[in-house]
Amino acid sequence: QVQLVESGGGLVQAGGSLRLSCAASGNIFSINVMGWYRQAAGKQRELVAAITSSTNYADSVKGRFTISRDNARNTVYLQMNSLKPEDTAVYFCNALIRPVSSFKFINYWGNGTLVTVSS
Repeated sequence: QVQLVESGGGLVQAGGSLRLSCAASGNIFSINVMGWYRQAAGKQRELVAAITSSTNYADSVKGRFTISRDNARNTVYLQMNSLKPEDTAVYFCNALIRPVSSFKFINYWGNGTLVTVSS
């Protein structure tokens, strides 16, 4: 059973920083892309950042957020600086993982962690 577990959300004032972590665990053969999505109240889920051997960011977070990855620990991080109230959302970890029991890569989601930025 593969699962993604996020941590690091919370309440922060505008201009502050938070670091999210997401660890993949279980019978994992390999991991392709790892990334972060977010969903604000009443809005659709959107890509924030993704990482393979390169990185990809939403325009709204470029220059403020940094995604990184520790392959030895199957963990992805999202360093969020200069946070704005509009960054308030539930942040979801996402990863394309090939379990040991499968020849296919499967898309997995974490349960989400709430980030609230106060003005």
